[in-house]
Amino acid sequence: MAEPSYATDYANGLLAHLGLPALLPARPQVHPALRWAQCGAMSLTGYPGEAAQMSPVPLASFVDGIVAALQVLCPGSRIGEIDGAALLGERAALAGHTRAGTVSPGGGCRLLPAADGWLAVNLARPDDWELLPAWLEMQIQSRWDALAAALTSRPVQALIDRGRLLGLALAALQPQTCAAPWCREAFRTPGGPRPAPAPGSAPLVVDLSALWAGPLCTHLLQRMGARVIKVESTSRPDGARGAGDGFFDLLNEGKASVALDLRAPDGRATLRRLLGCADIIVEASRPRALRQLGIHAEEVLARNPRATWVSITGHGRDEPGANWIAYGDDAGVAGGLSQVLWEASGRAMFCADAVADPLAGLHAALAAWVGFSQGGGRLYSLALTAVAAHAVRCAGLPGAQAARERAQRWHAQVRGADVSSPRARQIRGRAPILGADTARVLAEIPDLERARR
Repeated sequence: MAEPSYATDYANGLLAHLGLPALLPARPQVHPALRWAQCGAMSLTGYPGEAAQMSPVPLASFVDGIVAALQVLCPGSRIGEIDGAALLGERAALAGHTRAGTVSPGGGCRLLPAADGWLAVNLARPDDWELLPAWLEMQIQSRWDALAAALTSRPVQALIDRGRLLGLALAALQPQTCAAPWCREAFRTPGGPRPAPAPGSAPLVVDLSALWAGPLCTHLLQRMGARVIKVESTSRPDGARGAGDGFFDLLNEGKASVALDLRAPDGRATLRRLLGCADIIVEASRPRALRQLGIHAEEVLARNPRATWVSITGHGRDEPGANWIAYGDDAGVAGGLSQVLWEASGRAMFCADAVADPLAGLHAALAAWVGFSQGGGRLYSLALTAVAAHAVRCAGLPGAQAARERAQRWHAQVRGADVSSPRARQIRGRAPILGADTARVLAEIPDLERARR
């Protein structure tokens, strides 16, 4: 059976959603099963000591399509050096993560059985364990086995509802119900279309994000020629800085590092001035985080109507999801990727390593560049859960039988030797230390402001 041109079709669909014509022509493509196996993501999916699992959702091909679209949008740039699908496994390659069934490769998230289904519980932060007594309304030891025992008699939805109110990242393993688009235009400045930038213009990107999805987005923009200024709080820098495995360096080498005291009025005022100079702004926090600092995306765009603001969240900018948190593993479950694996195999498991993070980062880069090329003035909202759910919808699987049949058919395309371990690109240099470029960048602000007039 001939397989659809997943990479091309997916990328052209994303471009159409952003208002562009199809830019990728039909061309021969590597079979989606082989791309899944060769990129390292398959080796991260399944149970230890058993065969790696095929994903009936052609994620590797979808990612290849996004990178191909970025290449078309910015020909001749360094984006052409990137193996798109391999991005799914880079963190695992550097950290030494492996597949572990109901335990995420990174170890911070687990799929646990509750009274009426499976629940993904992500306890990525040490403080999350301290919330367990309030969540379960009982004293409980901070151990996974104790938590697992406490969940078996409780319904999934009640656990999710109460846990999200407390700030826990939770998701049900069930057919995805997220109907939100992968990217939503949440705001547009009035006045109609704005002039596109001159061909070959290099955007100035202000990166307020942390961890994986946002930094990957701005890393890809950097590969397309953008200048990236990474802004961190002096009191709460990017948590990925301390990982020590090189992943932070891989994504942030070459970006300027600015550290500001965002608790102080002067620090917030400086941030506003930087945002007023940006062509692209990328942030990955719940909307209230910046609003508590007095920074509203809509107001920034009103003052800087040429900017494109990309907001990456767990569950979107609208209530109630705007108050919920998500990380890559639980967001992949919420988007339906683990449900498809359940339908294909009959077992609960995670799909690759925090897969919604790189998926969201890639989609965000596409939205950011298209917004910039169209003259800016837009606030794009991308949710990790919605991006994962969009991929599931685009897989064209009408039910469990279709998922099983495709998994079996695609498994037949893959020999054991084709299943590669995840791999990472060579780290070209160290990311700058926190605030290394603060003085230099702040001294440039007057010139940047004059250039915007």
